[in-house]
Order: sequence, then C-alpha cells, then structure tokens
Amino acid sequence: MSGAAVLPPTVLHLAQPGDGGVARVVADLVADQAARGLRVAVACPPGTPLAAAVRDRGAELHPWRAGRPLGTQLVRETRDLARIVHAVAPGLVHAHSAKAGMCGRLAVRGRIPTVYQPHAWSFEAVEGMTAALARCWERYGARWAHRVVCVSEAERRTGEQAGVRAAWAVVRNGVDIARFAAPDADDSLAPDTDDALAPDLGGRAPTVVCVGRLCHQKGQDVLLRAWPAILDRTPGARLVLVGDGPDEQRLRAAAPDSVRFTGAVADTAPWYRAADLVVLPSRWEGMALAPLEAMAAGRPVVVTDVDGARESLPPGHATHCLVPPEDPAALAAAVGRLLGGPEPRRTLGRQAREHVLSTFDVRRTGAAVAELYRELAPVRGTRHEERIFQ
Repeated sequence: MSGAAVLPPTVLHLAQPGDGGVARVVADLVADQAARGLRVAVACPPGTPLAAAVRDRGAELHPWRAGRPLGTQLVRETRDLARIVHAVAPGLVHAHSAKAGMCGRLAVRGRIPTVYQPHAWSFEAVEGMTAALARCWERYGARWAHRVVCVSEAERRTGEQAGVRAAWAVVRNGVDIARFAAPDADDSLAPDTDDALAPDLGGRAPTVVCVGRLCHQKGQDVLLRAWPAILDRTPGARLVLVGDGPDEQRLRAAAPDSVRFTGAVADTAPWYRAADLVVLPSRWEGMALAPLEAMAAGRPVVVTDVDGARESLPPGHATHCLVPPEDPAALAAAVGRLLGGPEPRRTLGRQAREHVLSTFDVRRTGAAVAELYRELAPVRGTRHEERIFQ
C-alpha cells in the first residue's frame, strides 16, 4: 500500500449491544483511534457500559435507542441511525454485531465506506426459518459493506459456507495485557488469595470461574449439568458465574450451593485471578474475549470447539482444553482432569499467558483495524437511489 494512505478524519462506530464483549471491543477501538488523532463518534444505546466508556475516552456519544431483537421498532431504529450518520458526516462507518449491522447498512447503503463486523453470525443464534431468513439477509447485506471483518478465520469460513460473498478481512480480538496480568508476576500462575483486589471467596477450594452474559449463547446451563460430575471427582470445588443476563433466574434455580452468582461486575480481572481454571462452554462465538482475558491473567481455560476457539488456544492446548459444545460429560472430564493437580494448570497457565502476550495484545488489533481504515479511506461509497429511511 502507498505510504501516502491516511486514516479517514472521522469514524462512526455503530453498536448494539452496549455491553459484553462487543462493547469492550468497541471501547478499545475508540481509545486506540482517538490516540491516533481521529475524530471518533459512537452510536449506541444510552445508559450502557459502552456509553460510559465512550464518555470516559473523550469520544462523541450519540444515543441510539435500539434493542437487541428485531421487531416492529426496526424501521424507527434505522431512521434514527440514518439521522445520526447525517449529523456526524463520517468518512467511514464501522457497524458492530447483527442489529447495528442491519440498521447501519440499511441506513447508509454503501454511500460511505462501511465496515461490518458481525462478532459471531446472526444465523447461529436462531433456528429453522428464522435462521434461513438471517442467512438471506447476510448474503444480501454484504453488498453494502466494503469490508466484512471477522475476528477469526473460522468465523470467516462460517460466513462463506452460509453463502455470504464479501470483501473479507480477519482481525483477531485482542485484550489489554496490563489490565488482566496479575499485580505480582510471581503470583500470576496461582490464585491470588493475598491480592487485595481479589474477591473474598471464603477460604481456599478448587475454583472454576465462568465469565460471560448469562444467556443461551454462553452455555452456563451446560456447565451446570456437568457440575455434579465435576464435584464427584473434586469434592469441595466451587463454581463462580460472573455476569448477568436473561437466563439468571433459570440458572439460579438449577444451581447447587457450591455455585456462586456475582451479578454484573465492573472489573472481571480480579475474578480471573481468583480462579484455578476458567471455563466458557459457548454454543457459538466469533472469538470469545473471556478466554483471552483469562489466559492474559495466566489462567488455563476450557472452552468449547466453536468459531475462534482453536485459534485462540496456544499450540498443543486443544488436547486438554477443547471440548465439543453441548457435551456436559466431555466438559466435566476436561475440567476434572485440570482440577486434579496444580502442576498441569501452572504449565498451561504460563504457556497461555505467553501466547496472549505474543499474539493477542489489543494494540495489534488496533493497528490492524487502522490499516484497514487506511485501505478504505480513498474508497467512494457506492451510489444507491433508495431513500426509504431518510
């Protein structure tokens, strides 16, 4: 690429949801791009963690009152977004996740260089006719994205297999290494019982931590089904579910006394440091952030073999740390083996931390996205005559 290529002067991020992993990715990009001298604006639901992070980073916040599901509000949400785009007049639009991807592409229709980042495909979250319609939309909507950015090669392959024809780019997720590393490097491979920031779990016991929104996607129900077999192998073990979400009451009703629910927390790093093992039994992902964060803290992980999981693990870890999705027996066996002794966990945790340091530093992610923006800065949007939402 020519050295004369420059970043667009103004970037507008569109995001729904305003919490969870998507919000953390957007917040990290906002910080990186503001540091590069861009004017950065974000349209997202007000009153969310992302809205607060945008304000903290000094970027422009444009409240966009959009919910997660599709429904009768879609036309209104798209019109509202079109007004925000008109007011900001960005040089590039970056839409994150399915809802913002749909409303953003309908509002802009290629008239401005557009990046769409699904953060896991919409058709994986549904079944039957709804999934078929979601695949049809993703195929159609790809015409209005100058790049479709996937966070793993597996996510890109899933899109291709669904018939999405796009100008692809793969930019893997990254994490803030300094935020998740243990305060004392000598303690980073064992639970930090003396760390003032670590949660008080009431004495030492083998501790499994699962960080994620309490919802069908993240598979905490599968982990609860596996938990009795884990307890049989490791009596006295405890499980901590960090996060909140729509399935919280159902999960609480199914959980024994050895399971603790934290609710939403402002900082997940202390919970990783309190863990012997971090588990994320997702049903689908693009590339989950929680395992990367846990590995940055020097913790071994057990994850399900969904998009991005194999790419996130260090070489050789799949044998110990990767299980099929929705398989409580396999999950229990993997967790039980790793809870069985500290030395395997220490070795895996050390290798995991080194792997994240070398491969998944958030600064690499920011630089890769900036390079992508430079490629698109000279691109003129494709003219379309539709004016339905204006």
